[in-house]
Amino acid sequence: MSAEDLKRIADALERMAPAPARAPDWTSADAFVWHSSPDRLDPVPEVARVDLSLLVAVDRARNTLLENTLQFAKGFAANNALLWGARGMGKSSLVKAVHAEVVHQGLPLKIVELSREDLPSIGRLLGHLRGARDHRFLLFCDDLSFSHDDQHYKALKAVLDGGIEGRPANVIFYATSNRRHLMPRDMIENERSSAINPSEAVEEKVSLSDRFGLWLGFHPCSQGEYLDMIRGYCAAYGVAVEEAALRAEAIEWQATRGARSGRVAWQFFTDLAGRHGVRL
Repeated sequence: MSAEDLKRIADALERMAPAPARAPDWTSADAFVWHSSPDRLDPVPEVARVDLSLLVAVDRARNTLLENTLQFAKGFAANNALLWGARGMGKSSLVKAVHAEVVHQGLPLKIVELSREDLPSIGRLLGHLRGARDHRFLLFCDDLSFSHDDQHYKALKAVLDGGIEGRPANVIFYATSNRRHLMPRDMIENERSSAINPSEAVEEKVSLSDRFGLWLGFHPCSQGEYLDMIRGYCAAYGVAVEEAALRAEAIEWQATRGARSGRVAWQFFTDLAGRHGVRL
């Protein structure tokens, strides 16, 4: 076999099993996104988020999550957190806003976003974070859920509190989901009805959510809370609208959407600000 053939084989093997990704410059940003294939951590110069003060109707969840994150950033004990519940009520916005508030208070905390599709590579990501002992990381997975044949949850279970290595001391994990147990109710019921040992089958499926120390529930907002959200946006961005007109337009907007939520309030305000020539 010639030297050229050997080089070609070596190149092919390297493509199949690339060298481990190099750790990024952690001082380049406060936020990073993890990608696999190939593994890399990309810095995010500017995170899309709203100010913590603009998140209305989630006071208990806001205060609890902020306190937990501050404890962790200061080097004290803290819990992994699952934010679950109604769509559009600010679960992911709260995680990003809390991170911004902690950084604003001068505490060193990096947020690293991980997509559900990249969960099988979470062990390699934790290897990078474990090696950066001078930094503390908030590992964030948005819209986390699993289907009946999805095995990704097994990769996450060991990270939360299992395995020999366990979760690195400098990493905390926050996830958002529309489902309290991260899996559809009909999937859990199917496991209960078809398994030889129903209780064990269901326990296997719901044990993942039990590994989160904090469960923060988000519920649909009232009309008053919906209007308060819009008033807060108007005050923050300097949009002056007569109260009766604002109320009538906001209620009409939610009626056309068939729902009230923080997301719907922001969408209405985006339209309102545009009509008043205000840049967001």
